[in-house]
Amino acid sequence: MTPNQRKVALLDDISARVPEYGEIFALFRGILSYFDIRQGDTGISFVPDLTLRQERIQGGFSLVSAESMVVDIPQAAAFLIGLLSVTSEYSRDGDAELKRIVDALTEGKLDLTTLFAACLQRDRSKIEAAAETCTVQAALLEFALETVLKAALEPYAVALPEGEFDGWQEGYCPVCGSRAGMGEFVGDEGRRYLSCCTCFFKWPYKRLQCPYCSNDNTETLSYFTVDEGPTRVDVCRKCSRYLKTRDSRKGHADVPLEIEDLATIHIDLLAGREGFERGK
Repeated sequence: MTPNQRKVALLDDISARVPEYGEIFALFRGILSYFDIRQGDTGISFVPDLTLRQERIQGGFSLVSAESMVVDIPQAAAFLIGLLSVTSEYSRDGDAELKRIVDALTEGKLDLTTLFAACLQRDRSKIEAAAETCTVQAALLEFALETVLKAALEPYAVALPEGEFDGWQEGYCPVCGSRAGMGEFVGDEGRRYLSCCTCFFKWPYKRLQCPYCSNDNTETLSYFTVDEGPTRVDVCRKCSRYLKTRDSRKGHADVPLEIEDLATIHIDLLAGREGFERGK
């Protein structure tokens, strides 16, 4: 069973136990199955200058940058069009917008090199401008682009040698610079790790510090639990952001955090009601 097939199997298992998640998970099952079939066909590769690796780590710069990303435009466009086709199968009312993105790609109206770089750099202005050109919602275009970027980055991150980023102390990913998507406590001592929201790389981080604003004042850092599951909500009252954190000593240690994140959408809703925003 491939990693993506295992993720699909886990989503199926959760859906069987929590039927209301079935419809929500359908799109992600489709995307993961598409990734499994088209693994390695994204048209995106990364060629960072490894001679400067230590200097970048010490300076707080991620390994992958927009300059080190190479995009094969025809291949990337074909992969993205395939992804949009899969997405349309699960769309209730977005087919027209999806088709407009496909038309823009077919007509060469989207500069994919610039747009993927914008995703990596979290520069939404370029994505918003491209969305306006296509007359689609910027969030939809961003979702599609980021999904392709994830498909390219995850296998790259998995292949990196263990200990590649020893000494990294930042709250953002040392591989691609994206924010932490989830946290995790691991081992008998409960060492804290952060997991990237894009490439899913994990790196150790201080136990009592907000990864989004670096706040380490214990009076403004706290957490709350929602149910008896292993995932809780760490909150920072200084920046009003939250991070879902799984204590793997309590269970689900063999479940990828990407799937744990999807399976705890109800926690995101509760955190939002409490006035906290997901970190970014």
